[in-house]
Amino acid sequence: MRFIARASRSLAGRSARILPGHWKITLSNAWFNLRAEAPHIQVGDDAWPVRVVQHAQSRRYRLVFDAARGQLRLTVPRRTNVRAALKWASEQQEWLTEQVGKAALPVLVGPGASVPFQGIDRRVDWIPTAPRAIGIDPDALRVGGPAETVGRRVERWLKAQALALLEGESREIAARAGLAVGRVGVGDPRSRWGSCTHDGDLRYSWRLVMAPDHVRRATVAHEVAHLVHMDHGPAFHALVDELHDGDVAAARGWLRREGRGLHRYRFS
Repeated sequence: MRFIARASRSLAGRSARILPGHWKITLSNAWFNLRAEAPHIQVGDDAWPVRVVQHAQSRRYRLVFDAARGQLRLTVPRRTNVRAALKWASEQQEWLTEQVGKAALPVLVGPGASVPFQGIDRRVDWIPTAPRAIGIDPDALRVGGPAETVGRRVERWLKAQALALLEGESREIAARAGLAVGRVGVGDPRSRWGSCTHDGDLRYSWRLVMAPDHVRRATVAHEVAHLVHMDHGPAFHALVDELHDGDVAAARGWLRREGRGLHRYRFS
């Protein structure tokens, strides 16, 4: 989820260079140590990291609040005064407060946090003496081993579960229609939930394993249907309805409403 603010005037022609060193710049709500860390902007009680991007084609400041990554991105002209740009960004308090307030903020998964699995929020129960292999209860994931690696191990477990479920369901649904599936893989794209190649390979977002089962299966039916129809015409949608054992429109609606929220979970 991204929110964007732009400066109202062109900034072409302004230039400055900031030299590295152990010193700190304070611009009302903006601050950073040039060598130690990224710039931060204070919004209410929280300080948000700022990624400053200098772009040759940019002629004005552009501020983006990226809730999924938990950061601000400030795009500026290549030859510009970075201090002035940060000062401008720090002064957008009303806009920033509004965006932070309505955004789904990042969730760092670790001991005591909750993460959805198959549509059910599961508490991460860290038990130091328990096996490192993750166990699943109706409302919890049981995790042993070092506390500092819990998040990464939960992520690896979710990815493995996603691949197993999505590959199994892809081949099952395709077989019912007399279709052959090539390779099945998972990744973490931000702009799509699945894809199909002309060679019959399918690839999915592993985060679908966090969604309810009917949403995941509808996505699988969608990609399997692309083995026959590479477009989104009436014949394609009719085949998706035939392949999916539930309400396709309801699953699609869930992803529109809730899908972005699956990207707010971070594991390290």
